Amino acid sequence: MSIALLFPGQGSQAVGMGKALYEKSPQAQRLFEEAEAILGVPLRQYMFEGPAEMLKRTSITQPALYVHGYAVAMERGLKPQAVAGHSLGEFTALAVAGVFDFAEGLRLVKVRADAMQAACDEKPSAMAAIIGLPNETVEALCQEVTEGLVVPANYNSPGQLVVSGDTAGVDALIQKAKAAGARLAKKLEVNGAFHSPLMASAREKLAAAIAATPFRPPTCTIYPNVTAQPTTDPALLKDLLTQQLTAPVRWAQTLQNMWANGIRTFYELGPGNVLSGLVKRTLPEAQALTYDA
Repeated sequence: MSIALLFPGQGSQAVGMGKALYEKSPQAQRLFEEAEAILGVPLRQYMFEGPAEMLKRTSITQPALYVHGYAVAMERGLKPQAVAGHSLGEFTALAVAGVFDFAEGLRLVKVRADAMQAACDEKPSAMAAIIGLPNETVEALCQEVTEGLVVPANYNSPGQLVVSGDTAGVDALIQKAKAAGARLAKKLEVNGAFHSPLMASAREKLAAAIAATPFRPPTCTIYPNVTAQPTTDPALLKDLLTQQLTAPVRWAQTLQNMWANGIRTFYELGPGNVLSGLVKRTLPEAQALTYDA
């Protein structure tokens, strides 16, 4: 049966993540130690013990998720027909598929995380989940907002769209969505406007690092966030990964395209079960499994 590996992004982190895997797996221990040498921060301490506020910092969260997801994939040794990752998780997916090695990918993640943290610190910004409205309605409401910038950021599942922008724009969109009958419209616990034009400065820094990193043909099909269309072209993957920071994540479309191409079983590798939940809401007949160790 055809399987896909899915790797989570920011929001799935939790204190204690990776601890069970680290304690049982010599391979994971080597990866965590290599990661700390590259990053120069006590990643295991933040992941295993917290504090939660530190683990939520973009500059820590993203490397933590990358290392954890990659270590789980190596421990499980699954042979997928396709891989995808949600936002940051796309870097984990590319590394697991051999587009770049663990260390190369972690260095890119560090550049991305640090650049995004800097962009977050530049201007008050936010993201919000809108549940219970058609995508077209939320897109139209974003266009109506005049208080500030707000754009669609994550097409997570049918009826669940995350928006991103400066704080005033997101606040205005939340009120419009509630007035339009949204079942839920609330801010997310993130400290920036990911996948919006407000990440332009971070994209510029990341683009230089991506350009300097060799991309190799993957061992399986990749479904990039920007297009949700399958590809194995290293040059295209490099271009799309550069675009990803300021473009929306087309996650529901990714899952639907995987299903159309014969994928029936989805393994979420990393902390939590956010992506498995999105699989179940998007593809009720699919099998969704989670592994964090």
